Amino acid sequence: MKVTVVGAGNVGATCADVLAYREVANEVVLVDIKEGLAEGKALDIWEKSPINLYDTRTVGSTNDYSKTAGSEVVVITSGLPRKPGMSRDDLIQTNAGIVKSVTENIIQHSPEAIIIIVSNPLDVMTYQAHLVSKNDRTRVMGMAGILDTARYRSFLAEALNVSPKDIQAVLMGGHGDTMVPLPRYTTVGGIPVTELIDGGQLEAIIERTKKGGGELVKLMGTSAWYAPGSAAAQMVEAILKDQRRVFPVCVQLDGEYGIDNCYLGVPVILGKNGIEKIIELDLNAEERALLDISKGHVNEVMQVLDNMG
Repeated sequence: MKVTVVGAGNVGATCADVLAYREVANEVVLVDIKEGLAEGKALDIWEKSPINLYDTRTVGSTNDYSKTAGSEVVVITSGLPRKPGMSRDDLIQTNAGIVKSVTENIIQHSPEAIIIIVSNPLDVMTYQAHLVSKNDRTRVMGMAGILDTARYRSFLAEALNVSPKDIQAVLMGGHGDTMVPLPRYTTVGGIPVTELIDGGQLEAIIERTKKGGGELVKLMGTSAWYAPGSAAAQMVEAILKDQRRVFPVCVQLDGEYGIDNCYLGVPVILGKNGIEKIIELDLNAEERALLDISKGHVNEVMQVLDNMG
């Protein structure tokens, strides 16, 4: 089995490292446009294989997509972060061009690959990759919900002083301030979280989750990489091992939740064919209203891309 990770920056390299360490695939290919970066990081990961005892081969490539041929899954992390003075539209235009080029190269060499998008703005970049690849919507998806849910669960574990292993949660909507955490579907060892924490503290954790990425940027001066890279790797593992894990994933909705042609995070079953099933929860009026707000925000950003042609 073969996996390609496009973008050998912090997120991409972390994803490749986790995939190698967990022996998810026989070969992991790192691709980047910067001369020597992917080769160097792939070599570094391979050189620690005798220490951490894995035999997944890691290979680097500077813009040579022929080395990615035959990949079952491709993770795209390429793109520029938003810089001072750069508008949202500028960011969309720049990263949409990058994702378009990468997707075209991937499809040329691995037409059957399942594509996972990590590039930002996440929801609209998933839209872009889907348009370019012309693949079924079940085979082009965005990683955001797993990351956002992980942050939510880690904050709850800290507040409750319990293991994060025992916390399960669902989070929906777009990646950003309009995401929709669902306390009603959050449990700790099977116990509803609302029985273990007061409403004010829970609301504060939800707000912290919504701004989780910004909190890390303020602390480090750059965006996160350990959690996003690990989240993408978890999706790859669920697909290659046909685990049928239930995760929140960004996908094009086609009537689910009464929403058409919008790319939102919803719970799905991930397996060997990609998204095996989209799970429709019975949302109450408040939850549905929040999801509609998130849909409106994502549609607005999608419209920016459409207007760019």
